[in-house]
Amino acid sequence: MSTPRTAEVVRNTNETQIRVAINLDGTGQQKLDTGVPFLDHMLDQIARHGLIDLDIHAKGDLHIDAHHTVEDVGITLGMAFAKAIGDKKGIRRYGHAYVPLDEALSRVVIDFSGRPGLEYHIPFTRSMIGSFDVDLTSEFFHGFVNHAQVTLHVDNLRGVNAHHQAETVFKAFGRALRMAVELDPRAAGTIPSTKGSL
Repeated sequence: MSTPRTAEVVRNTNETQIRVAINLDGTGQQKLDTGVPFLDHMLDQIARHGLIDLDIHAKGDLHIDAHHTVEDVGITLGMAFAKAIGDKKGIRRYGHAYVPLDEALSRVVIDFSGRPGLEYHIPFTRSMIGSFDVDLTSEFFHGFVNHAQVTLHVDNLRGVNAHHQAETVFKAFGRALRMAVELDPRAAGTIPSTKGSL
């Protein structure tokens, strides 16, 4: 029986206190309480479409705004992924997904390369989704990328409704993650790189 690919990370700063627990081989169960309802909704998409169990609790300086909380959740989630995935033996490494929602369509491609890099292209049609500032979406992904040590391409290809734009991105992100971290039975525990390490 394979070793469970789980991790728990606690990250406390003067601005936020965050705990993230993940199971890469889960069923999409989630317990989410970040204090930012729209972020919880997007994290739910990652869990359900990635079949990754997420338990995320955050307390942040929301009396200022949601910036620190959203960014630091991305950072802590990235740290948890790096810890859970370990030496990356046997993973597919690459993942991609296209996801539509009505008029919106997004594509996300990820590489667990060990090299942080983000190409982010979401032409949001408005600046706010309810009380959520859409600029914080890029802060979340920057935090994740830098601490999971992945290369990530995020492209919203079309969309009119900003909620749909965001939701297709996070659903596609979950699906791409699911593909990339999946264990490949043909890889026989090898590192998916000609370098021999990632």
